[in-house]
Amino acid sequence: MLANFLILLNSNSNNQFCKPFRMTQISISPELKNRCPRLRLVCIESDVIVSESQEGLITEINDRIEQISRTLLIEYVSKTPAIEESRKAYRACGKDPARYRLSAEALLRRVVSGKGLYHINNVVDQLNLVSITSGFSIGGYDADCIQGDVSFGIGKVDEPYSGIGRGELNIENLPVFRDDLGAFGTPTSDSQRTEVTSQTNRFLMILIDFGGDNLLDAAVQLAERLLEEYCHATNIRKFYIGY
Repeated sequence: MLANFLILLNSNSNNQFCKPFRMTQISISPELKNRCPRLRLVCIESDVIVSESQEGLITEINDRIEQISRTLLIEYVSKTPAIEESRKAYRACGKDPARYRLSAEALLRRVVSGKGLYHINNVVDQLNLVSITSGFSIGGYDADCIQGDVSFGIGKVDEPYSGIGRGELNIENLPVFRDDLGAFGTPTSDSQRTEVTSQTNRFLMILIDFGGDNLLDAAVQLAERLLEEYCHATNIRKFYIGY
């Protein structure tokens, strides 16, 4: 059964992929839902102001990194509940989670290895804070650069995809978000096409829960607070898919 919701998208004339204002539909494909029956998505869409991260956000990130570093060993990163369920989902789709690490796992491995996190901008940085806190892989997109209806499905053979900081990525058998132009997001890496930049006005954040985790609500509440406090988020809309 498809689980759908509508999101409002604004126009952005600065990007060749951006479109005029319209409502679009997002769904989970039957193929992916059959392989991952407990899959749920929570989507938060809001107007934001992208800037360098403020001291308060950086302090929250550093405090969380310190706490994680004290309490989590690297060999147990893959055993955290949300990541363990996500790795099972990758295997169910036919992808090796050790070779194509989930973004949440990659971030946590950086943290417990003492490498910290890169500071990109306030919108991306708050997303990464929610991810390392909860263990959920989270997609973050410039909503104005999504074209047409969106489906969360499974990657196909030779399907083109350019990941942020990764170049061309083999997304065959990866869970993948697609719009009219093709794949634009995976739990391993978001794409360059919908990357959040200083030109982003409308932000779409998708929390991906493959296992029906009871920590999802807390992660959503944290994301909403961080968006409002550090990203000047307004016109916030929240949508649940797969429930």
